[in-house]
Amino acid sequence: MTLTPGAGESTTLPGPAALCRITCKVSAENVETALRGCVVSIAFDEHSPAILAPLGDFFGTAPGVNPYKSLPSGVLEDGTLYSSWVMPFKREAVIRIHNLSGAAIQLQGVLGVKDRPWTEDSLYFHAKWRAEKDIPTRPMQDWNYLEANGTGRFCGVMLHIANPVKDWWGEGDEKIYVDGEAFPGFFGTGTEDYFGYAWCNTALFTHAYHNQVRCDGPGNMGHSCVSRFHIMDNIPFKASLKFDLEVWHWADTKITQAIMAYWYGAPGATDNFAPIDPNLLVVPDIPEPPGVEGALEGEKMRVVSVSNGTAEVQGGPWPWSRAFQLWWKHAGTGDKLALAFSVEEPGEYEVRAAFTMAPDYGIHQLYINGEKAGVPIDFYHEKVIVAKERSLGRFHLKQGENLLQVESAGCRAEARPGNMFGLDYLLLAP
Repeated sequence: MTLTPGAGESTTLPGPAALCRITCKVSAENVETALRGCVVSIAFDEHSPAILAPLGDFFGTAPGVNPYKSLPSGVLEDGTLYSSWVMPFKREAVIRIHNLSGAAIQLQGVLGVKDRPWTEDSLYFHAKWRAEKDIPTRPMQDWNYLEANGTGRFCGVMLHIANPVKDWWGEGDEKIYVDGEAFPGFFGTGTEDYFGYAWCNTALFTHAYHNQVRCDGPGNMGHSCVSRFHIMDNIPFKASLKFDLEVWHWADTKITQAIMAYWYGAPGATDNFAPIDPNLLVVPDIPEPPGVEGALEGEKMRVVSVSNGTAEVQGGPWPWSRAFQLWWKHAGTGDKLALAFSVEEPGEYEVRAAFTMAPDYGIHQLYINGEKAGVPIDFYHEKVIVAKERSLGRFHLKQGENLLQVESAGCRAEARPGNMFGLDYLLLAP
């Protein structure tokens, strides 16, 4: 189906039965925007919707299509979203899709339904979404994921956080209160521990019950998405359940986050989720990292040619301008790299540069538009540093693209293998 902006579609499934498999694939000009702006709701047996969420978040991926394979949900490499949550109902299930993204969306999918009797032990499946912009990290606070009243079983959460700085955001502990406990019966040791990893690890992983499907970097900056599913360890409750997770960030800043909560409830069970605010159905912008004013960033230069090895953008914990550098690695003696940088006004300029130095960096001869920039530079250092800005000399630069050429001249004897080169930025002074 094609959904134009503001359009919706619905279908009704007769019961008693269980919706046990959903697959969906989305096409749009901007898939991230589409998955956040297209809202799915499912109502069972004429009750208010038990499922209400942006389409991508419901499937545990935000923002955008982030492949992972977990037991209850996942995303295949071809972009197919799947859900294996079992959703029983007695009389009917009404599924609605509403496009609030502001652009046309194409959807294709399959609903897997099987006969299932409704009994006195049957529970409805619930999946709800909550988001908040610009949450201050000081003072630390408990941020609520779910309050449910009635009888049910808690089955997990997904968290999408937009972090504007490289510092770690996840020291907060989970606190789960069951049946009105004054002190949480489940009191964790940190967000990363709850979601199944440690030490602020930026590596992506996917498992049956816990995942990190996105972590942009550098460091812990940008969009991160993690999930934890309580399947064999679901948490039963007879009267109520409350799930809080502390916002405990290393930096004094503001974050934006969105969560999904998954649980089952007996007929009559309720939750504390408000209707979705359409203004929150967006992918939060991440501000560009701070940098040197007027600098020509190495990571933004066009790689014109590289005779050997690989030239790529590198992020990390080092204090590069705009948080990235252009990184050339595994070059051999005599290999060459050419980078293009743009100049608006032709003329004579002093070309200044900031480079990385490290134990596995080599000796390299630099050229500006084919003219030698002094003698070869030894970029070896016993530890990784971003060196002080240095002058490469004065050169005539033309309007438009100019070339920075790098020629490997080997490395000193004590250097580690790699023969690397790292350009943070160039800076032009008249």
